[in-house]
Amino acid sequence: MGAKTWMIVYADANARDALSASPQLNRDATQKLATALFPKAKLTPLDDGDLCNTCPPDDEICIGCFPGVSVVAAKEFGIDYPSKLPGSFIAAGGKGTVTVHAMHSVVDWFAFAQWKNGELIRALSLSPDNGIIEDIGRKLPFEEPYWAGRHPAVDGEEEDDYPFPFHPLELGEAALAALFGYQLEGVVDASLLEPESIPLARYKRARSWKLW
Repeated sequence: MGAKTWMIVYADANARDALSASPQLNRDATQKLATALFPKAKLTPLDDGDLCNTCPPDDEICIGCFPGVSVVAAKEFGIDYPSKLPGSFIAAGGKGTVTVHAMHSVVDWFAFAQWKNGELIRALSLSPDNGIIEDIGRKLPFEEPYWAGRHPAVDGEEEDDYPFPFHPLELGEAALAALFGYQLEGVVDASLLEPESIPLARYKRARSWKLW
């Protein structure tokens, strides 16, 4: 697997439903949110990306505001302990649902966290090398089959040597499908959203200097 993500999603209600409605990108709202979330950055517009581009380089952000849902991809969201995300990012979600999704194929790491009305309800971070980094709250429904061993990472004798009953990246793809209605890799359900169909604005960012 080669998929990578580091993103936060703000939803008034259900992000999956909002994205599946083929929403139109609100560029004015997108610009305002980008400025609010990254007030110290000088943002220069680039060509658009899409939901496949949620692992931008450190000097870029990908962001899109749509009716009922906003997606922001930036380096700040690729952290080992998603529950410790700075409060300013969580507060931007207001009374809705805020979800962080991050995974990195090079180290087979996956992490996610979800807040509702500003309250953390679930956080998970794990990789084969580091084990379970954090595990807070009750498992969400899409997780249950994986923890129950219905999607083993390896077969046969090697199964005893693998630290989890599933592959973290496969759980990461399941999270994308369940929470946002699309996948990046693996056996893709044809009924799911094609991530290329959802545009995201891209910005180059640099530190904004002020001369006094």
